[in-house]
Amino acid sequence: MSPESIAFDERVAAHYEAWYKTPQGQRADALEEAALQRLLQHFPEAHSVLEVGAGTGHFTRWFRERGLAAVGLDLSAAMLAQAEKLNGVTMVQSDACRLPFARNAFDLIAFVTTLEFLPCAREALRDGLRVARQGLLLGVLNRWSPLGVRHRLEGIFYPSIYNEAHFYSVRELQRLLWSVTGEQAHLVWETTLLPSWWPKRATNQPWGGFIAMAVLTPGRQRRGYQTE
Repeated sequence: MSPESIAFDERVAAHYEAWYKTPQGQRADALEEAALQRLLQHFPEAHSVLEVGAGTGHFTRWFRERGLAAVGLDLSAAMLAQAEKLNGVTMVQSDACRLPFARNAFDLIAFVTTLEFLPCAREALRDGLRVARQGLLLGVLNRWSPLGVRHRLEGIFYPSIYNEAHFYSVRELQRLLWSVTGEQAHLVWETTLLPSWWPKRATNQPWGGFIAMAVLTPGRQRRGYQTE
């Protein structure tokens, strides 16, 4: 995550990776990665990925483990320092809204829990499409899920990284992407991180806390997920 208006400082960075080791973090991590893995199936010819707003490189390392040449990008020096300690992936310090790469430099551009914290989400997506040869992978916190409502309330009642975050519904995210692509891209999505009582772990209904969405640029064939 590389927001300009939200401080991902040393205090946040120091505890960021530790959250993934908690029971809650382990469950969220497993479900989110499973959803992203399913979306990767839409890009069988992809060999490289740039994760924008990579933070400590948590998902950048996961992309590398999937066999992709993975690079992470973040604006926060504190996050990058933690990423360096964790080792193993190339990280670049830069603004998410002005990517320092040439057109079509990577097969995929990924934004995993990043758009919510960017004051320039539209510009970041537009520049991501410029740099991507095949498309985008998005992981976005769902505005109207039980988890999203809880985080938004947290941001109201006490200081939190969610104070200035903008959560998205599925429809809002679709409209944002179509405003950038001119409705020329195919959008493929599912939600996961559902309440524990929900009978399924992924759904094409917009209730899950994590929206996983692939943006397939024109010319790529749609496969069997929810598309609109």
